[in-house]
Amino acid sequence: MKGNTKKNRLFSWFSLLVCLLFFLTGCVKYDVGIEFKDENHGKIVQHIKLGKQLTSFSQAEGNEWLASIESRSAKLHGKTKRISAEEIEVTIPFNNGKDMVYKFNQFFNPNPDDQVKGTNVDAMDLLQLNSQMSLIQNNWIFFERNRLKLDVDLRGLGVLSNQGNLIVSPGSIIDLELTLNTPWQAKNISGNNKISPEIRENGKVLVWKLIPGQINQIETVFWVPSILGIGTVVIILLMLIGFFVKYKHFPGIPQPANIVMDT
Repeated sequence: MKGNTKKNRLFSWFSLLVCLLFFLTGCVKYDVGIEFKDENHGKIVQHIKLGKQLTSFSQAEGNEWLASIESRSAKLHGKTKRISAEEIEVTIPFNNGKDMVYKFNQFFNPNPDDQVKGTNVDAMDLLQLNSQMSLIQNNWIFFERNRLKLDVDLRGLGVLSNQGNLIVSPGSIIDLELTLNTPWQAKNISGNNKISPEIRENGKVLVWKLIPGQINQIETVFWVPSILGIGTVVIILLMLIGFFVKYKHFPGIPQPANIVMDT
């Protein structure tokens, strides 16, 4: 009897895993893009699409999760576009690197006290995208150097056994991509535990395919034009040219004295 009971339990667990793999394959397509125009202009663009398997298997939770995304976006002065009942696009503008880091971290790590009324915590954590971004900036007058680091902990997406072994591959549940779009070439920093991106448009676009079930580490260096620095230098040059046209010499440089010869 005990042997039959054990076999029945194993068969039940096996059946559950097969059902999960069947119903949850390709459940969510989640693309996150960071676009820099210059040091003071950019946006975070997210494209989320729920698979038909998920909406038919758990439509209520899927809808609540999309609603929580819309709410978090609105709190950060972002806009959402409903492409369909299962698909939305989120755009969150930022004014500088510091603002970008704040909004990125705030969106993916919301304060539970700020959750929208009527949305349960489980719906907000349907996909546990625990992430932390940091940015070091150095101003070089005409250009700004940015060193971006991002850690994304996706271990919560895996289905683990009591011994910590991966039972169901979370890669079959969600497809995650992060894209960085910069005015000039970006350089990926490789190293231990860091994932390598796909390089597009001669290095201006880097695309990382995140791996569910583990910690993903990303580090890159890129440059953006400093509109403030370039504008300041242009204004100074125009002032110098105007001064020279009017007085025939540059400020701070004495004009040669006219020598009068006696006859």
